[in-house]
Amino acid sequence: MAAIGTWSFSRPAVERMRCMLLAGQNATDVVETAMAVVEDDVETGRHIVGRGGYPNFKGVVECDAAIMEGVPGRFGAVAALQGIAQPCRVARKVMDRSPHSLLVGEGAEAFAQELGFTSEPNDNMLSDHTAAAYQDFLDKNKTVSGGHDTIGLIALDLSGNITVGVSTSGAPFKSPGRVGDSPLPGCGLYADHTVGAAAATGDGDKIMCYCPSFHVVQLMRQVSNSGSNPNEACRAVLDDIQRRIGGDTCFEIGLISLNIKGEVGAASSVEFPYTFWNQGMDSVEEQVINQPSSNTSLNN
Repeated sequence: MAAIGTWSFSRPAVERMRCMLLAGQNATDVVETAMAVVEDDVETGRHIVGRGGYPNFKGVVECDAAIMEGVPGRFGAVAALQGIAQPCRVARKVMDRSPHSLLVGEGAEAFAQELGFTSEPNDNMLSDHTAAAYQDFLDKNKTVSGGHDTIGLIALDLSGNITVGVSTSGAPFKSPGRVGDSPLPGCGLYADHTVGAAAATGDGDKIMCYCPSFHVVQLMRQVSNSGSNPNEACRAVLDDIQRRIGGDTCFEIGLISLNIKGEVGAASSVEFPYTFWNQGMDSVEEQVINQPSSNTSLNN
């Protein structure tokens, strides 16, 4: 059993995941429940997630979310979804109840309403903080610095099931209908029950061009027999992106991964805190990658 989440604000979610996993709950239920609590918390909206998230340039909050199980073909996502504070729950329903894998915009909202979700007025989706930031954007063309948080969570349960979920309200003041990497399989997330799972956070418009989550899982598959770990896979993917870009700088990207042994890994182009736990640990811990070249071993 193990769990990992992006950024410091994921700690309560990973704590919740730890308790649920120890109680024997399924990885998908664990990810969905922990994610939904974060999404519905207006205070975490400033981290570009769910309720309280930053709106698009027309002042409307549009959320993207996805969930993927390690079992082949088990994926569901929504994008540009308005009025739903817990989009990951809708993504779960897409996976379980829809013949499709990704629903967007009005179609996603209609699907949610058909399954009993209540669409809220846009004012309910904003916080005082993000409403004020939007007014600054209108009055002063003031943007949000460092605005690429997104939450990604991965859980491995007692039965060996592995699930990854991601959720975001997207780039602050984005174009209406803009979709980043988060709800795209292989880009924002990927899972394979024979190997492990990975999730990405950062500049979604650039991340989606490199399919890093898929790449991390594939590298974990290739190196599993040689004893290499998820941390090395994340680092290799980041190095490959940097090589392809060229130069000394890279766009903002953070990667987390978890294999079916319960080992975690991460790499990032920026300072990147994340939280994690596995069965051999007494409590959830936080690790910070301080420099892009950091390669700290995380085989806990």
